[in-house]
Amino acid sequence: MPARDIISWTTMITCYSQNKQFREALDAFNEMKNSGISPDQVTMATVLSACAHLGALDLGREIHLYVMQIGFDIDVYIGSALVDMYAKCGSLDRSLLVFFKLREKNLFCWNSIIEGLAVHGFAHEALAMFDRMIYENVEPNGVTFISVLSACTHAGLVEEGRRRFLSMTCGYSITPEVEHYGCMVDLLSKAGLLEDALELIRSSKFQPNAVIWGALLGGCKLHRNLEIAHIAVNELMILEPNNSGYCTLLLNMYAEVSRWAEVTKIRVAMKELGIEKRCPGSSWIEMERKVYQFAASDKSHPASDEIYSSLSKLDEQLKLASYVPELEAML
Repeated sequence: MPARDIISWTTMITCYSQNKQFREALDAFNEMKNSGISPDQVTMATVLSACAHLGALDLGREIHLYVMQIGFDIDVYIGSALVDMYAKCGSLDRSLLVFFKLREKNLFCWNSIIEGLAVHGFAHEALAMFDRMIYENVEPNGVTFISVLSACTHAGLVEEGRRRFLSMTCGYSITPEVEHYGCMVDLLSKAGLLEDALELIRSSKFQPNAVIWGALLGGCKLHRNLEIAHIAVNELMILEPNNSGYCTLLLNMYAEVSRWAEVTKIRVAMKELGIEKRCPGSSWIEMERKVYQFAASDKSHPASDEIYSSLSKLDEQLKLASYVPELEAML
């Protein structure tokens, strides 16, 4: 394209972000600025969203400062993006500060602050924020209730969670989706109500996905329920037959109670089925306003020798501090 204007740049940045290529979105934004094109509010909101997904707090702060320097009004769109970015990056104080300064708040803004409070362990504050949203005549949607139910899960508020779940249909005419059932299964499972969680799964009109069965399996691991764990693993292996993690977790559960015959059976079955450990997932870390991607045993970085040397020194310090890692998952 011989001439790129603000529309073409913003479109490209948005496409990168929508396809979860957040680093590329930020690179395109920097290239746009270097080419002399000034961003608009839509561009800034999109870039802030990319920072949120990467957890790039320093970059997000830098962009917030840039927004103020070029004189943009913190309207509902940029404001909501800032609330979301700060909350997702762990700076809840700044998120709340921006939130309460906004003259106008849309549903996305409310959802972001409720989610931020829930994720960071402020369950009661998240529920209070939801009630305040209702008081200000803002109608919730399904996304709102995912955060509300997650808040109940984080705080172990079983009865409150049940009540909020029922209020979706009775109070707000919102039909629960599979994500909401997943939240409820997670809540019940963590509370040790595994039979109730299994009954909820079986009574759902949705086909349970791996997230739901995984939440039940996590509860079984926590409360050492091998019977229901078997049910969950069987369902999970139908959904994701090449995922070794579920069988490994069940294997670990048997190992914890020294049932070595079952451990051997699972290992043999995994070998016969050709179930191998999946490639490790990747993570991001921000250092000096640069975002780096890495995976377990990753040696692609040019300074990997120095990195692993530093990790080895940290490991020695942890041992001196009497830190004992959990090695169950290594079976």
